[in-house]
Amino acid sequence: MPKSPDGGALDQAALEQLYVKLEKPIYNVVYRWLWNANDAQEVVQQAFLNVWKARDRVDMTTIEPLLYRTALNLASNRRRSRRLWGWLGMESASEVPSDAPSPAEALAEARKRVRVRAAIEALPEKLRQVLMLSEYAELSYDEIGTTLGIPAGTVGSRRATALARLTEALAEKEEA
Repeated sequence: MPKSPDGGALDQAALEQLYVKLEKPIYNVVYRWLWNANDAQEVVQQAFLNVWKARDRVDMTTIEPLLYRTALNLASNRRRSRRLWGWLGMESASEVPSDAPSPAEALAEARKRVRVRAAIEALPEKLRQVLMLSEYAELSYDEIGTTLGIPAGTVGSRRATALARLTEALAEKEEA
């Protein structure tokens, strides 16, 4: 964990180290919360900015969970305020690789992503938070528990429940 030179409050060097370490994992979680790359990047930057603004009150021993919690709260607020329930965005033609799948394969893959996304979106927020932090940020149960303020056993239970609900929802959609 980055430490400030004097062991006290957060300083610029420690924040920069944290940004290098956590920007991608936090982005991965936030992106899957908002499903919009620009919004996710803005939320990550805002989370780091908010922590920087409160640097005199930040406990360096709990700064990583604080950053995750701040980013999740900002993402939830943004999602609620914008009612971000749209479909996946279109990629620009310049981003399509030369070995792109056939249109039928691309359509099947897009439909699969939509089914998975809808199943994830249907989960209650508490289950979705645990799932995002475990699968996309690859945090341990203890780290997720610290981030969300719940016991590690509850994390495991919520993750298992989330995965069971996803499996059930995706199986039902396959049958339909």
